[in-house]
Amino acid sequence: MNTFSPAYECMSRREPLPATPAEFRYAEPPGIEFVRLKFRVLAAVSTEWAFREAWRLFCTPRRLPRKKWEDATLATARAFRVPFEGGGLAAYEWNPAGQRTVLLVHGWEHRASFWGVFADGLVRGGYRVVAFDGPAHGDSPGRSTTLPQFGRATQAVADYLGQVWAVVGHSFGAATTAGLPVQFNQGQGLARLVLMSAPGSTPAVAQRFADLLHLPPTVMARMARHVREQHGRDAESFSLTQAAPHVRAEQVLLLHDCQDESVPFSEAQQVARNWPGLRFHPTSGLGHNRIMRDQDVIRTVVGFLQPEG
Repeated sequence: MNTFSPAYECMSRREPLPATPAEFRYAEPPGIEFVRLKFRVLAAVSTEWAFREAWRLFCTPRRLPRKKWEDATLATARAFRVPFEGGGLAAYEWNPAGQRTVLLVHGWEHRASFWGVFADGLVRGGYRVVAFDGPAHGDSPGRSTTLPQFGRATQAVADYLGQVWAVVGHSFGAATTAGLPVQFNQGQGLARLVLMSAPGSTPAVAQRFADLLHLPPTVMARMARHVREQHGRDAESFSLTQAAPHVRAEQVLLLHDCQDESVPFSEAQQVARNWPGLRFHPTSGLGHNRIMRDQDVIRTVVGFLQPEG
């Protein structure tokens, strides 16, 4: 069970925290028992076979059907493509006349169009807004992706744009932006960084995946070894709990909901404890995704993005 003390106040935040979160528990998708049986059989036959299938599943996002409100969002944007490995990334721009550029980085199985309400709020705040579809998401190419590749895609967009005032990353997008980290403005860093619904621990994300599928420790150990072999660093090194010394940003804001059904609230607390100077803004009742559409949250972020003086 993931709980926290209501008396705890994070860093510079002085308001009382919201009500204690309920027990964190994933909703089990239909057919999960069949998938678990499949992995039990694979693991009994060969750890390597089970690892390969688990890694494929772990790195393959679903392309969810686009909704009408997403089409309406994209209809107001200028579409363009950013060169990237394997083909161009689909990207979109709102309010090109805005004086400062805000880059939006979406989460796992999301896409640029999911930022519609949020982008509109930033435009009304006077910002130029850019969002893109990550690898294997939306209208960008690919069938699978990893955190490092998603980070390279974010880096490609950052380099293409040049001057970026702020980045707002949601969930997986926040993890890739700060966990690598991505370099902005030729290494000079950002004025503002906003992290929303972000996982604090990369190994914890993998463990939740393992718990859902009932994967044995041998398969998880093989996945961890694969990460080290492919990227020359442990999975833990990508965690936001370790990101603070490596991220160049003048001010950082973390928003996380107490009832987040995808990332435990306790992970946000851990990030806040390990990130000196970070502003922690808990919310209540918005969950993992509604936080992107909440008008109070949008006003908070717009206010945070404002330059001082």
